[in-house]
Amino acid sequence: MEGDNSPDLQLQQLPPTSVAVSVNEVSFSYKENLIGALLAIFGHLVVSIALNLQKYSHIRLAGSKDPRAYFKTKTWWLGLFLMLLGELGVFSSYAFAPLSLIVPLSAVSVIASAIIGIIFIKEKWKPKDFLSCGLAVVGTYLLVTFGPNSHEKMTGENITKHLVSWPFLLYMLVEIIVFCLLLYFYKEKNVNYIVVILLLVALLGSMTVVTVKAVAGMLVLSIQGNLQLDYPIFYVMLVCMVATTVYQAAFLSQATQLYDSSLIASVGYILSTTIAITAGATFYLDFTGEDALHICMFALGCLIAFLGVFLITRNRKKAIPFEPYISMDAMPAKIQIGEEVCRIYTTKE
Repeated sequence: MEGDNSPDLQLQQLPPTSVAVSVNEVSFSYKENLIGALLAIFGHLVVSIALNLQKYSHIRLAGSKDPRAYFKTKTWWLGLFLMLLGELGVFSSYAFAPLSLIVPLSAVSVIASAIIGIIFIKEKWKPKDFLSCGLAVVGTYLLVTFGPNSHEKMTGENITKHLVSWPFLLYMLVEIIVFCLLLYFYKEKNVNYIVVILLLVALLGSMTVVTVKAVAGMLVLSIQGNLQLDYPIFYVMLVCMVATTVYQAAFLSQATQLYDSSLIASVGYILSTTIAITAGATFYLDFTGEDALHICMFALGCLIAFLGVFLITRNRKKAIPFEPYISMDAMPAKIQIGEEVCRIYTTKE
């Protein structure tokens, strides 16, 4: 009976306990990932409903003789309220799940907008358009299933440690150089290709999501009783979040003036998601400890979601610009010559 209490037997009983602890940690991480994913999906769904409600309000006013402005209708204000609620859900999701899992889920917004447009705004779609939605849904499922599980508490110490780590400093150096080069060609050389503008947006967006995760995580910890608002890094991240968001919106506004919104949606989603995942993997080490199978399946989910979003936005019917009932080409030659003479004479005067 003395052998039963030997040190060797006690050492043999230790591994099951440590395995149980690791299983509990993985289970807890999976629950947090699920909460974050559900919050992100809910947020993007609500944002899609809100945007379509506001779109419906504009369409209804344009098709009637109602003299009211759009912001005086209940439908538009309901859309605004739902948009704020949805953005709050997406913001909160960053506090629970890895950045690399949350960012690609914005494809849900594109899918939901397409389905809502068919049902409520009576947009016409072909059978191949439903295949595009199916691809985006499959990609989203793979992202949630094989997303990274590593997630740590967003304390001030952890964020500071990641901020001064050499991989992130090297990443920031490369990103700043690329951003400055793109900005130089865009501003000084007038290189206004859509890829150049949306790369500027994506580079700013990667910093936005990094700071959003830090701010959201520290706020949630503070609400739970572990105060983080007394760390200076919180306010540094907050200022960076606001600044990058403002400049990102400015570049997006310039892009919408030059290119079709559906093209911006697809190309912007692909570029922003790719660069944001890279930033999350560098700053928060999202894929640390993940096996090759999970990483490959996650990458496959991203590619399928990219393809689905691209096909959905490509198949959308473009808005037909306004054309006058009588064009200059249809006018008689004498009238055109007379108009040109008057224009030249007025210019000289």
